[in-house]
Amino acid sequence: MNIGRARSSMQGTASRRMNAIAPMGGKIPCMTSPSATGAGSGNRAEVARLLKPFYPWILLSIVTGVFAGVATVALLRTINQVLNQQGSMAGGLLLTFIGLCLVALFGRMASDISTNFVGQKLVAQVRKSLAQKILSAPIDALERYRTHRLMPVLSQDVDMISDAAFVLSTALIAVAVALGCLAYLAWLSLPLFCLLFVALVLGATFQTVAQTRAEVGFWKAREHEDQLHKAYQAISEGAKELRMHRDRRTRMFGGQIERIVDSIRSVNSRAINVFVLATSFGSAMFFLLIALILGWAAFRTTEPVVLSGFVLVLLFLKGPIDQIARSLPNVGRAKIAFMRIADLSARFASPEPHLHLERAGGPQSLSEGIGMRGVHYAFDAPDGGEPFVLGPIDLQLRRGEMVFVVGDNGSGKTTLIKLLLGLYAPQQGEVLRDGAVVTPQARDDYRQLFTTVFSDFYLFEDLAGDGKGEGTHGLPQAALPYLQRLEIAHKVSIKDGSFSTVDLSTGQRKRLALVHAYLEGRPVLVFDEWAADQDPTFRHLFYTELLPELRAKGHLLVVISHDDRYFHLADRVITMKAGRIAEDRARAPASLAA
Repeated sequence: MNIGRARSSMQGTASRRMNAIAPMGGKIPCMTSPSATGAGSGNRAEVARLLKPFYPWILLSIVTGVFAGVATVALLRTINQVLNQQGSMAGGLLLTFIGLCLVALFGRMASDISTNFVGQKLVAQVRKSLAQKILSAPIDALERYRTHRLMPVLSQDVDMISDAAFVLSTALIAVAVALGCLAYLAWLSLPLFCLLFVALVLGATFQTVAQTRAEVGFWKAREHEDQLHKAYQAISEGAKELRMHRDRRTRMFGGQIERIVDSIRSVNSRAINVFVLATSFGSAMFFLLIALILGWAAFRTTEPVVLSGFVLVLLFLKGPIDQIARSLPNVGRAKIAFMRIADLSARFASPEPHLHLERAGGPQSLSEGIGMRGVHYAFDAPDGGEPFVLGPIDLQLRRGEMVFVVGDNGSGKTTLIKLLLGLYAPQQGEVLRDGAVVTPQARDDYRQLFTTVFSDFYLFEDLAGDGKGEGTHGLPQAALPYLQRLEIAHKVSIKDGSFSTVDLSTGQRKRLALVHAYLEGRPVLVFDEWAADQDPTFRHLFYTELLPELRAKGHLLVVISHDDRYFHLADRVITMKAGRIAEDRARAPASLAA
């Protein structure tokens, strides 16, 4: 999960400085180009939904920015008036000048503060909203959406919006100033303004074409960035394997990372260069416009106040136009980031119903057991393959049993467990608790019966306790006997309700996950290949002592295992084959076994 932070140091500066070239964030599937009209309309609606709470602040920023722009234009008019009159600035004209300066100053401050407020609140809302949607998304939807696609959106795209907010208010004020300057020029001389306007329209058209081409380049860079994140994951998680295989290591760096990074650099360089060329053209164009105005004055009688006004305004207008041009790359990137975030938000817009994110769950009890009746679940078919189908499954597990679930790889053991846990909703059939059907409304409460240690488990450092609201102050004393029993107390202790360290081997981290199970004390414990990473001695202890002790306390134990030498210890052994229960064998009574 740390791969999302593995981006180059120049990435951060690229969003703040227009002359930096940096890789872009991750890719969302099915958003390969801006021309995806169907998805685009939905994403625009999602963007509008995200911005809706901030419309008043956005309006305030626009209004104050317009006031600042109008005041700036009025200052230019005042300066031009003073330059073309006898005497100095005094009396009412001086007070007017000072007043306009204050309006321009406070208008700009109010616009900047409002935009910054919107930017920071929006980023906070987006982060909370995305986290909430991920927490409430159906598990199968999360499993289809890969981490290397998810992390760039949560980190880079959100940060890009925050960076763009800093330049947005400046760009808005620059637009207001530019429009005000043009209005002033039209008031000075309409024919001369029309000539100027035609030249500006040509320049603006060139800028628009350049921006469109650059945004297409940014989209391509984002697609390459998705591949780069996947490669980063490979070199991080597969470091040991790559160290042992020189050819693969060489191909990984030269054939993938170098190629992808060079592609990102090339695409971003071309996109930024298009903006740079357009900006340079705009800067040169202002001096050509001034030459055009002076040439006009040479052939047609022009009042000095008009001529000086046009020259003064054009020289001043170069600054706001340059600000607008420099903000275009950031605005283009922020636009794409918004669309990416909106796409992710739309993909997880249908949360699992009746999932409680705010209400704490109390302890759950199990009187008889859990089971399945006619449960059926099918996955989507892979390209060119047949879909995996599990079921129909009829199963009854009783409290105080130790049940082993066994079978070949791909036989459906993990899918069976996820259905039993309520992580997957059955497409047909019913899951039962104490003989009653587990409805969608009760599914989240039903899950609180279980403590799980999956084969691909995530170990949380903080301890949740037994869920009885007694706090974490007693956890060190409660956890110490389990840490000692699991032979890990010499390396780990409990501090402030958390493990002192989780930087351990996989087998030792699984022991800490078992500590979680002990402390939570839930009725049903599910272990998915828990003993696979243990040494032979501790594996024997797990099967012959720890599991029987938990069973004796009344827990229902469901254990996925390939350790056939310990199958005789189970009360039942359920064998899965091709998505069905091939055998459900109960242990023979001790007298018969003898």
